[in-house]
Amino acid sequence: MKNDTIKHLLNTLVDNKIGGAPIVDSEGKLVGMISDGDVLRSIQLKDTVVYDYFSLMAYTFEKGNLENVLTAIKDQPLKKIAKKRGIVTVKENDEIETALKLLGKHHFKKIPVIDAHHKVVGVISRGDIIRTIQKNIIEIL
Repeated sequence: MKNDTIKHLLNTLVDNKIGGAPIVDSEGKLVGMISDGDVLRSIQLKDTVVYDYFSLMAYTFEKGNLENVLTAIKDQPLKKIAKKRGIVTVKENDEIETALKLLGKHHFKKIPVIDAHHKVVGVISRGDIIRTIQKNIIEIL
């Protein structure tokens, strides 16, 4: 849901062994997409140029204090770091070739699947495509 926190997202990603998820509104309509990469970029400690002892101490404190960064962002809403524009989707009746083409063209790991009302009905990943190719195409050749 669009009002979920980063902490909730991390629990969801870990519990379900996934790397991202669509963000939906209260009606189930797609409003964004978020991945483990988005989370990593949001907590990444910025490299700092060290000019003097004070800068060195500040840099050391910042580098060694990932816990403080995580504490500061864990309750932030997902919408703060999620992708909200230019989201590529496939429709539930699209052929696998459509998803394959989009995943390859955009270098995405996953694409939300929507119905005619823009409600999310699933997510298709590169792994899903590979398993389908292996099971339905490679094994029968």
